[in-house]
Amino acid sequence: MKNLNLILAGVFFTLAASFGGLLLSGQVQIGQLNRAPAEEGGPLFPPNEPGLAIQGRQVYLSLGCVTCHTQQVRPAGQGNDIARGWAARPSVARDYVLQSQILIGSRRLGPDLMNYGARVKSDNELHAYLRTSMAGSVMPAYGFLYTQSKDGSFRPTEDAVALVAYLKSLKIDYSSPEAKLKQ
Repeated sequence: MKNLNLILAGVFFTLAASFGGLLLSGQVQIGQLNRAPAEEGGPLFPPNEPGLAIQGRQVYLSLGCVTCHTQQVRPAGQGNDIARGWAARPSVARDYVLQSQILIGSRRLGPDLMNYGARVKSDNELHAYLRTSMAGSVMPAYGFLYTQSKDGSFRPTEDAVALVAYLKSLKIDYSSPEAKLKQ
Protein backbone atom coordinates (compact mmCIF):
# COMPACT_ATOMS: atom_id res chain seq x y z
CA MET A 1 0.00 0.00 0.00
CA LYS A 2 3.00 2.28 0.45
CA ASN A 3 3.70 2.33 -3.29
CA LEU A 4 0.09 2.67 -4.47
CA ASN A 5 0.62 6.26 -5.65
CA LEU A 6 3.76 5.23 -7.50
CA ILE A 7 1.97 2.32 -9.19
CA LEU A 8 -1.00 4.50 -10.19
CA ALA A 9 1.36 7.16 -11.55
CA GLY A 10 3.22 4.50 -13.55
CA VAL A 11 -0.02 3.14 -15.02
CA PHE A 12 -1.22 6.67 -15.86
CA PHE A 13 2.05 7.63 -17.57
CA THR A 14 2.17 4.33 -19.48
CA LEU A 15 -1.35 4.85 -20.83
CA ALA A 16 -0.72 8.54 -21.54
CA ALA A 17 2.52 7.78 -23.40
CA SER A 18 0.94 5.07 -25.56
CA PHE A 19 -2.08 7.27 -26.36
CA GLY A 20 0.18 10.22 -27.15
CA GLY A 21 2.32 7.97 -29.33
CA LEU A 22 -0.71 6.96 -31.35
CA LEU A 23 -1.70 10.58 -31.90
CA LEU A 24 1.79 11.77 -32.70
CA SER A 25 2.57 8.91 -35.08
CA GLY A 26 -0.56 9.73 -37.10
CA GLN A 27 0.38 13.40 -37.19
CA VAL A 28 3.91 12.58 -38.33
CA GLN A 29 2.70 10.18 -41.04
CA ILE A 30 -0.28 12.08 -42.42
CA GLY A 31 -0.34 15.55 -40.85
CA GLN A 32 2.25 17.04 -43.19
CA LEU A 33 0.68 15.82 -46.43
CA ASN A 34 0.20 18.46 -49.09
CA ARG A 35 -0.83 18.52 -52.70
CA ALA A 36 1.65 16.82 -55.01
CA PRO A 37 2.29 16.95 -58.75
CA ALA A 38 1.09 13.91 -60.70
CA GLU A 39 4.21 14.20 -62.83
CA GLU A 40 7.44 16.09 -62.36
CA GLY A 41 6.60 19.76 -62.87
CA GLY A 42 2.93 19.04 -63.58
CA PRO A 43 -0.12 20.59 -61.91
CA LEU A 44 -0.73 19.89 -58.24
CA PHE A 45 -3.29 17.30 -57.20
CA PRO A 46 -5.86 17.02 -55.77
CA PRO A 47 -7.18 20.11 -57.54
CA ASN A 48 -8.83 22.96 -55.66
CA GLU A 49 -12.59 22.72 -55.44
CA PRO A 50 -14.43 25.31 -57.55
CA GLY A 51 -16.59 27.84 -55.67
CA LEU A 52 -19.91 26.43 -56.84
CA ALA A 53 -18.81 22.95 -55.78
CA ILE A 54 -18.06 24.28 -52.29
CA GLN A 55 -21.67 25.50 -52.09
CA GLY A 56 -22.82 22.13 -53.43
CA ARG A 57 -20.92 20.36 -50.66
CA GLN A 58 -23.11 22.22 -48.16
CA VAL A 59 -26.25 21.11 -50.01
CA TYR A 60 -24.89 17.54 -50.03
CA LEU A 61 -24.47 17.72 -46.26
CA SER A 62 -27.86 19.34 -45.64
CA LEU A 63 -29.66 16.65 -47.64
CA GLY A 64 -27.90 13.90 -45.68
CA CYS A 65 -26.34 12.27 -48.75
CA VAL A 66 -23.28 11.32 -46.68
CA THR A 67 -25.52 8.95 -44.71
CA CYS A 68 -25.89 6.53 -47.62
CA HIS A 69 -22.97 7.34 -49.93
CA THR A 70 -19.30 6.93 -49.18
CA GLN A 71 -16.45 8.82 -50.78
CA GLN A 72 -13.72 6.25 -50.43
CA VAL A 73 -12.71 3.83 -53.17
CA ARG A 74 -11.57 0.66 -51.44
CA PRO A 75 -8.39 -1.16 -52.50
CA ALA A 76 -8.66 -4.42 -54.44
CA GLY A 77 -8.33 -6.72 -51.43
CA GLN A 78 -10.99 -4.88 -49.42
CA GLY A 79 -13.83 -4.58 -51.91
CA ASN A 80 -14.67 -4.60 -55.59
CA ASP A 81 -14.99 -0.83 -56.17
CA ILE A 82 -12.35 -0.76 -58.89
CA ALA A 83 -13.80 -3.86 -60.58
CA ARG A 84 -17.22 -2.14 -60.61
CA GLY A 85 -15.67 0.76 -62.50
CA TRP A 86 -16.20 3.27 -59.72
CA ALA A 87 -12.58 4.49 -60.04
CA ALA A 88 -9.26 3.64 -61.61
CA ARG A 89 -7.37 3.57 -58.30
CA PRO A 90 -8.12 3.34 -54.58
CA SER A 91 -8.46 6.42 -52.39
CA VAL A 92 -5.41 7.53 -50.42
CA ALA A 93 -4.96 10.07 -47.62
CA ARG A 94 -3.65 12.72 -50.05
CA ASP A 95 -7.06 12.79 -51.80
CA TYR A 96 -8.55 14.43 -48.70
CA VAL A 97 -5.87 17.02 -47.80
CA LEU A 98 -7.87 20.02 -49.05
CA GLN A 99 -11.10 19.04 -47.33
CA SER A 100 -11.90 20.75 -44.05
CA GLN A 101 -14.60 18.15 -43.39
CA ILE A 102 -13.92 14.73 -44.85
CA LEU A 103 -17.08 13.08 -46.14
CA ILE A 104 -15.99 9.45 -46.21
CA GLY A 105 -19.38 8.31 -44.92
CA SER A 106 -20.32 5.68 -42.41
CA ARG A 107 -22.08 3.08 -44.54
CA ARG A 108 -22.70 2.46 -48.20
CA LEU A 109 -26.29 1.96 -49.30
CA GLY A 110 -25.84 3.78 -52.60
CA PRO A 111 -22.81 3.75 -54.88
CA ASP A 112 -19.52 5.31 -53.84
CA LEU A 113 -19.29 8.90 -55.06
CA MET A 114 -15.53 9.56 -54.78
CA ASN A 115 -15.15 9.39 -58.59
CA TYR A 116 -18.74 10.17 -59.56
CA GLY A 117 -17.82 13.20 -61.65
CA ALA A 118 -15.90 10.95 -64.06
CA ARG A 119 -18.83 8.53 -64.38
CA VAL A 120 -21.77 10.90 -64.90
CA LYS A 121 -22.51 11.66 -68.51
CA SER A 122 -24.23 15.06 -68.45
CA ASP A 123 -25.73 17.70 -66.19
CA ASN A 124 -29.19 16.98 -67.59
CA GLU A 125 -28.93 13.27 -66.77
CA LEU A 126 -27.87 14.07 -63.22
CA HIS A 127 -30.64 16.66 -62.75
CA ALA A 128 -33.23 14.17 -64.02
CA TYR A 129 -31.97 11.52 -61.60
CA LEU A 130 -31.98 13.89 -58.63
CA ARG A 131 -35.47 15.14 -59.45
CA THR A 132 -37.17 11.75 -59.88
CA SER A 133 -34.69 9.11 -58.64
CA MET A 134 -34.88 5.61 -60.16
CA ALA A 135 -37.45 2.89 -59.87
CA GLY A 136 -36.33 0.42 -57.24
CA SER A 137 -33.78 2.82 -55.76
CA VAL A 138 -33.84 3.63 -52.05
CA MET A 139 -32.65 7.15 -52.83
CA PRO A 140 -35.45 9.66 -52.39
CA ALA A 141 -36.40 12.06 -55.16
CA TYR A 142 -35.35 15.64 -54.56
CA GLY A 143 -38.11 17.29 -56.57
CA PHE A 144 -38.15 20.26 -54.19
CA LEU A 145 -34.80 21.29 -55.71
CA TYR A 146 -36.62 22.05 -58.98
CA THR A 147 -39.37 24.44 -60.02
CA GLN A 148 -41.85 23.70 -62.76
CA SER A 149 -42.32 26.39 -65.36
CA LYS A 150 -45.60 27.16 -67.15
CA ASP A 151 -44.61 25.05 -70.15
CA GLY A 152 -44.19 21.99 -67.91
CA SER A 153 -40.40 21.88 -67.93
CA PHE A 154 -38.41 21.73 -64.73
CA ARG A 155 -35.77 24.29 -63.83
CA PRO A 156 -33.10 23.59 -61.22
CA THR A 157 -32.85 25.87 -58.20
CA GLU A 158 -29.51 27.33 -57.11
CA ASP A 159 -29.12 24.44 -54.66
CA ALA A 160 -29.64 21.86 -57.42
CA VAL A 161 -27.08 23.55 -59.67
CA ALA A 162 -24.58 23.71 -56.79
CA LEU A 163 -25.18 20.05 -55.87
CA VAL A 164 -24.60 18.95 -59.47
CA ALA A 165 -21.41 21.04 -59.59
CA TYR A 166 -20.19 19.34 -56.41
CA LEU A 167 -21.00 15.84 -57.67
CA LYS A 168 -19.26 16.56 -60.98
CA SER A 169 -16.17 17.84 -59.11
CA LEU A 170 -15.71 14.44 -57.44
CA LYS A 171 -13.05 12.91 -59.68
CA ILE A 172 -9.98 10.76 -59.21
CA ASP A 173 -8.48 11.35 -62.63
CA TYR A 174 -4.91 11.77 -61.46
CA SER A 175 -2.13 9.60 -60.10
CA SER A 176 -0.74 10.30 -56.68
CA PRO A 177 2.66 9.24 -55.32
CA GLU A 178 0.83 6.64 -53.20
CA ALA A 179 -1.47 5.21 -55.87
CA LYS A 180 -1.10 5.23 -59.63
CA LEU A 181 -4.04 5.18 -62.01
CA LYS A 182 -4.80 1.78 -63.48
CA GLN A 183 -5.28 2.03 -67.22
